[in-house]
Amino acid sequence: MLSNFLTSRQDRIISIDIGSIVPRSQNKDNFLDKAFTKMAEGIVKVMPIASKEKEAYLYYRKGLAAQNDGDYSEALEYYEESLKLEDNQVDRGETLKNMAIIYMSNGDEDRALNTYKKALEQNPKQPSCLKNMGLIYEKRGRIAQRNGNQDEGDIWFDQAADVWSKAVRLYPGGYLDIENWLKTTGRGNVDVYL
Repeated sequence: MLSNFLTSRQDRIISIDIGSIVPRSQNKDNFLDKAFTKMAEGIVKVMPIASKEKEAYLYYRKGLAAQNDGDYSEALEYYEESLKLEDNQVDRGETLKNMAIIYMSNGDEDRALNTYKKALEQNPKQPSCLKNMGLIYEKRGRIAQRNGNQDEGDIWFDQAADVWSKAVRLYPGGYLDIENWLKTTGRGNVDVYL
């Protein structure tokens, strides 16, 4: 087992727990995250809300913890369970957004786009969904342009500008790099920056 690494030094055997050899800040962050999760679970258990809503939240928290640990398949399973139970549109939108982030990081851009769209149907006031959709569109525009297809590139860039303009309106000053791109490419409207 990797967690117990044995080495000998002058005929002594020293056991080292590799799991405990982590930077202090990472160890502290992990402790704080676990402590927060336990506190949140305790609070949710005593809150006067329906058990279905509590269970949905606990699945969401487990999904978020798994996502933060990089265990994306486990996170998606928990998020799916949360969606089966969750009725609140804002919470459903947040869960779908997190799922889309996983799909995007795994390179499944089409699935990410579809999931971001579903998240926006549940909660249209999520600028980060729009921002991430724009990142995909802009990337596709650059690829098309690099391959010599300027017309296709312009279509993707226009789609990026459309969603990014909406994101900037929802979160003014929050995406300065996007605002700059909209200005420098001439694809943004003046009212976006006001």
